[in-house]
Amino acid sequence: MQELIPEMQETMQTKNTQKPNVFKRLFIFLWGFINTSRKIVLNLIFFVFLFAFIGALSNKENLVVVPDSTALVLNLSGDIVEQKHQIDPVDAFINEAFAKNDKQPETLLTDVIRVINKAKNDDRIKILVLNLSGLNRSGLTKLREIGAALSEFKNSNKEIIAIGDGFSQDQYYLASYANKIWMNPQGWLLLQGYGSYPMYFKSALDKLNIKQHIFRVGTYKSAVEPYMRDNMSAAAKEANSLWLNELWDIYKDDVATQRGFGIDNFDETSSDLIAKFEQNDSNFAEYALNNDWVDALKTREQMRKEIIVLVGKNKKGNSFSQINFYDYLSTLAVKPHFTSTIKDKVAVIVAKGTILDGDQDPGTIGGNSTAKLLRKARMDKNVKAVVLRVDSPGGSSYASEIIRQEVELLKQSGKPVVASMGTYGASGGYWISAAADKIFAAPTTITGSIGIFGMMMTFDEALARLGIHSDGVGTTEFAGFSPARPLTDGMAKLFQLNINRGYKDFISLVANNRNMTLEQVDSIAQGRVWTGNKAKELGLIDQLGNLDDAVIEAAKLAKLDKYQTMLIEKEVSPRDAMLQKLFGQASVWLATGQAVTLSPVDLFMHKITAELSKLKAFNDPQGMYSFCESCELE
Repeated sequence: MQELIPEMQETMQTKNTQKPNVFKRLFIFLWGFINTSRKIVLNLIFFVFLFAFIGALSNKENLVVVPDSTALVLNLSGDIVEQKHQIDPVDAFINEAFAKNDKQPETLLTDVIRVINKAKNDDRIKILVLNLSGLNRSGLTKLREIGAALSEFKNSNKEIIAIGDGFSQDQYYLASYANKIWMNPQGWLLLQGYGSYPMYFKSALDKLNIKQHIFRVGTYKSAVEPYMRDNMSAAAKEANSLWLNELWDIYKDDVATQRGFGIDNFDETSSDLIAKFEQNDSNFAEYALNNDWVDALKTREQMRKEIIVLVGKNKKGNSFSQINFYDYLSTLAVKPHFTSTIKDKVAVIVAKGTILDGDQDPGTIGGNSTAKLLRKARMDKNVKAVVLRVDSPGGSSYASEIIRQEVELLKQSGKPVVASMGTYGASGGYWISAAADKIFAAPTTITGSIGIFGMMMTFDEALARLGIHSDGVGTTEFAGFSPARPLTDGMAKLFQLNINRGYKDFISLVANNRNMTLEQVDSIAQGRVWTGNKAKELGLIDQLGNLDDAVIEAAKLAKLDKYQTMLIEKEVSPRDAMLQKLFGQASVWLATGQAVTLSPVDLFMHKITAELSKLKAFNDPQGMYSFCESCELE
């Protein structure tokens, strides 16, 4: 037995030394796997960049070739915008290279119109095919501008065919300009009309013991209602119904004119719609066909064969000859041919998005960044007039005032300024426009909303439920002001007085620039929203027209016979300029314009995110805002 003990001890020692070896081998294996995976990923990224670099260096003149007889497919993707949000070129390229679609893509309005106008006189383009499944939201003002370009295309004796599995309301508006609308036999079409249905958070804030403190001026200034009510006020419903119905009437008139039927063809009540729906065997496609919304029901294959008859087959022989919007756009890249002898310029500066304090990237209006662009135009001796293209529901009152001051300085320097409103020119968007020599807007522009509000939340009760408290001493009644402490009556009164003064400044600004009395402005202000048509009647704008009309007027005010239009925008850094040139070339080589259709859940989550981001983004130093919450259409 004693002889076995040393043997057993030796065996135990051997087993104990084997365990670390097993763990060691496992660790080596896992590390090898991770290291190999890392090298593979890095190599993939390296080769993607290498191919992109080679593609950019090759710089072939015609990476995209327009066939001799072909269809231009207008496959617009995402939202139609006046100015795109700035995206890092590397991120954009990687997303594109790995086919990772942006869930909120954007397409420039000017690009859409430029493509249609070019195709109109391009003998290679025989027909225009509207495939709008990737189009998300645009706004009626932008849709009407595209519609005008489509009408001119048809006037050049070229046909437009709209095709789709179904059509949203915005998509159908553009489709109505087509000579023919084809829809899938299992497709859908339902025109819902316009609505404004913000989300309301009062009960949620109450349950979380978060106190909201609202300071506002204006019976109709409903931007803060989502935080102080659980439903829309009667005053807001009254005001919103007027301009929503006006926009819907314009939509119906335009579509009815294009389709050649009366506006009574629209179903305003659920009983009318259901009656027609039942008559068509509860089939959306049959309802659309028999109600003259579409001209024919065809499968995708039938659509392809019909268009092949018109323009022939593509090289692969599996579809009709075609070039999509994004490829055709890439062939229109501006190439400098010579230096123009025309020195006089009319500068266009785009102010698109929410107005925030400080420097902001394109796609958002910054008090500092937009003011810098206006100052740049003022300092450029070749710029003789400026058009401020406004597409904004407002935001920070302080930032709006900083921009307005630069508009005044432009005028004082002898350079006329014309404001041109797009889809929105409301609240802060009107503030920055009011000082212009002339204000242009579309009939469907959403403007006015002249009012001011302030809002802050205190979390002392919510924090107390978690056992967190704030206490101490200060030298004044206002010392230690913080969202973690209750708002005192004195501070509340101070905020309200400041808001009252802000409203007085706003209506004084409008009165002084629109030759109106304070009483006249107040009667049409109070935060009330108007369409461009009504704003013209009320004297809030000077003329109905688009951006081109505003440019012509600016040149006229500057007494220019010959001039060029130039866009002044935020300068791209040398790094980004190089990357944009590199990856811009490569993007044609890879792929462009991938359509993305957002699901109802995606849209809902986007709305929630947008609502929460407003609170985070609003950064006025005085907490004073001129913003139109109800301007966003459903």
